[in-house]
Amino acid sequence: MIQFRCVRVHFLTNENQSSFNRNTMRPRLATKFLSVLFFFSALPVFAEVLHYKGTTGKPGNGKTVVLVSGDEEYRSEEMVVQFGRILAKHHGFDCTVLFAIHPQTLEIDPVMVTNIPGLEALQQADVAVFFLRFRDLPDEQMKHIDTYLQSGKPVIGIRTATHAFNIKEGAYKHYSFNYNGEKKDWQQGFGRKILGETWIAHHGAHGKEASRGVVAPEQKEHPIVRGCADVFGPTDVYTVRLPLPEDSVPLMLGAVLEGMNATDKPVQNEKNQPMMPIAWLKSYNIETEGKKVTGTAFTSTIGSSQDFSSEGVRRMFVNAVYFLTGLESAISENAEVGIVGTFEPLPMGFGAFKKGLKPQDLRENW
Repeated sequence: MIQFRCVRVHFLTNENQSSFNRNTMRPRLATKFLSVLFFFSALPVFAEVLHYKGTTGKPGNGKTVVLVSGDEEYRSEEMVVQFGRILAKHHGFDCTVLFAIHPQTLEIDPVMVTNIPGLEALQQADVAVFFLRFRDLPDEQMKHIDTYLQSGKPVIGIRTATHAFNIKEGAYKHYSFNYNGEKKDWQQGFGRKILGETWIAHHGAHGKEASRGVVAPEQKEHPIVRGCADVFGPTDVYTVRLPLPEDSVPLMLGAVLEGMNATDKPVQNEKNQPMMPIAWLKSYNIETEGKKVTGTAFTSTIGSSQDFSSEGVRRMFVNAVYFLTGLESAISENAEVGIVGTFEPLPMGFGAFKKGLKPQDLRENW
């Protein structure tokens, strides 16, 4: 939604200021007084979209990241804001952050599964980040996601993005997490086809067994896990089917812990034998206009707003953006991933999001 501001400007000279009625604050009708009404129609206010301009002189300058949030449980609306700030301030990427928006109040409302305005921003994206859960978006919004994938540009999927869509009707039903229709190459939707897995189950006990990230032994030198020594999150490990499809490369495995603290030990049972992948790379293929387009997806089932308190989790995601935007040589194990501005993530849970916020409320001056 674009809002336009209407401004009335009164031009006063020293000579005619005495003609101004200071009690009523209204100008007298006099020939010496000029009143002009004009509109700043060239200066739109994008009320539903959040932008962070990249700091100059950083490796990410000239690259654009679009971060799309929308889940009811894991506070994606908090995580993507902090992720965007880190990418913009510390690394120079221009970031656009999108939210599930209530169409009447224009407030951030993760329960609103049918509206994410601003998806046309994907047209300018160098990498798209999706942290969605069971969205049922209209065709006019889904077409922007579909067009982006048809370009073969890279994708980052976080946590519930494995089951990002639950579309009941329309041209994009095949994106649904449980799709089983005529498009055989889209079975189980966006999650399985693009990211490598759909929703299966909780592998760790939800809310009781947290996750510790362990770099896959054969991928210790991979740029995405460079410097990721402390990967922890209170979210549980998700179940994935092994092996992951096609050319998937597991980068980080998830040790199921005995409790919800970073100091808790891994459970000594079949849940860690073997450990499930919690972060991996995979190619995706899209048929468009008789041609096959190939892109790359990075998927992480760890990444809630609380998980993002872990420096290792933040570094892994920042490294992934560098890797997917062709900046692999600039990945440093000591890359700056410090928190930018205020970040006090709320606990995971349905309906636990902070109410009454609009995107412009998050334009914190950092």
